[in-house]
Amino acid sequence: MKKLILSLALFCTATNFFAQNADPAQLVNEGKAALEAKNYQEAFTKFSTYLTQTNNQDSVIAYNCGVCADKIKKPTEALKYFDIAVQKKYNLANAYIGKAGALKDLKKNNEYVATLKEGLEANPGNKTLTKMYATYYVNQGILAQRAKKNSEAEEAFKQAIAIQPENVNALNSLGSLYYSQGANTLKTDADKAKVEFKEAKGYLEKLIPLLSANKPAQKKMMDNAKTMLNFIESQLK
Repeated sequence: MKKLILSLALFCTATNFFAQNADPAQLVNEGKAALEAKNYQEAFTKFSTYLTQTNNQDSVIAYNCGVCADKIKKPTEALKYFDIAVQKKYNLANAYIGKAGALKDLKKNNEYVATLKEGLEANPGNKTLTKMYATYYVNQGILAQRAKKNSEAEEAFKQAIAIQPENVNALNSLGSLYYSQGANTLKTDADKAKVEFKEAKGYLEKLIPLLSANKPAQKKMMDNAKTMLNFIESQLK
């Protein structure tokens, strides 16, 4: 048994030696071929070996290695390689998107949000980064609302709208939140309820033109918004 273990150890050492000393150009070519064949594990192995040999200097291969790591669900490795691409400013918007996705998979919330903010500062107006950043705050608002922390929910939804003014989920959430508060307040303070209903009306009126009746989920949102608006109008007369 000891001889078997020793043999295996020697085999592994030899394999690592040859991998580390493989021709860099060959590693890249084999990695590209594997990537084109969607053999992401093989491509990752070839690219990461090449990058180790070359001290992570190749930003293009680092980015591709990050893509492969993401495909084979290795977020720690994906984070490493996408970050190299970010630092070297290669395919910058997509590198930030990949880095943020890896941080999300690793449940590193604070770093995830900071990366999205940094990514948008480096790539103003990027639609994917904008949506990801706004969606984060929408989700935070929903969580706060479920915990009955309406003030926190309100701030989160407003933050989402500040990032993406036409975010339908944020507009719908704020309109619904103010509507619910107005309906509850109406039982004890009609004047205060009107203030809340006016807030709701503003968000719902912005929401409806952004929705399509041809999309089932959006049609449902539109119908709900119109129902709320009809009730609000009856209270503001």
